[in-house]
Amino acid sequence: MKYKNILLTGGSGKLGLTIIASRHFSSLLTPSRNTLDITKPETIEKFFNDNNVDAVIHCAALARMAECENNPIKAIQINIIGASNLVMEVMKKEKELEKGIRFIHISTDGVYPGTRGSYSEQDEAIPYNRYGWTKLGAECVVNLLSNFCIIRTSFFDPENIKFDCSATDAYSSKVPIPYLATAIAKMLENDFIGTINIGSERKSDYERYKEFKPSLKPCNLKDILKTVPFPMAQDASMKCNLWKKIEHENNKK
Repeated sequence: MKYKNILLTGGSGKLGLTIIASRHFSSLLTPSRNTLDITKPETIEKFFNDNNVDAVIHCAALARMAECENNPIKAIQINIIGASNLVMEVMKKEKELEKGIRFIHISTDGVYPGTRGSYSEQDEAIPYNRYGWTKLGAECVVNLLSNFCIIRTSFFDPENIKFDCSATDAYSSKVPIPYLATAIAKMLENDFIGTINIGSERKSDYERYKEFKPSLKPCNLKDILKTVPFPMAQDASMKCNLWKKIEHENNKK
């Protein structure tokens, strides 16, 4: 790989564990939260002083939407201030060592309004809940780096679909979590700088999950909204033309 020492934040989360298990990355640094806590700048500084970091994959976040709605201060501390602490340390090390550090930031399709779907990277970002707003805030900070890639995406675990019904009238471009881990590896190696949508074709949630859970029952989004304490998207699907081009070029190599 182009980058030898890759810091992975959020390594104990679902995406982080999948990245580790994927074996796409030759040398991952996966500190526990006790060793590197993004809300505590001194732990980030110590880790960067003790380790040679060539690239960062930033997955650590408060992603539980209900918790973000109920505790926005915590969401700000982790998703915005935590990302800012990490970005500032990267900037400091780049200046100190006179070298660039590749930064992959995992964002969300929730930065888009979630009403009409088919969002491109150039569309206006107006999140529909507090989680989305905090992730958009993190994006603003990451944009100050010189060698970054912001991945707007949404993923699911095909082996662990916990709910018994899903909406036939809610749409997205969600991808299976192993697919996203592979995409992250490709974007880490790619020279692309900026924001990119990574997703699959537009499907209803019911159609997408039914393939992996045959017992799944259909329902309407309005029925789900009665049971959750946060807004959800009607159509969060994305245009992923840029990603498809990069993926196609990569597969030809």
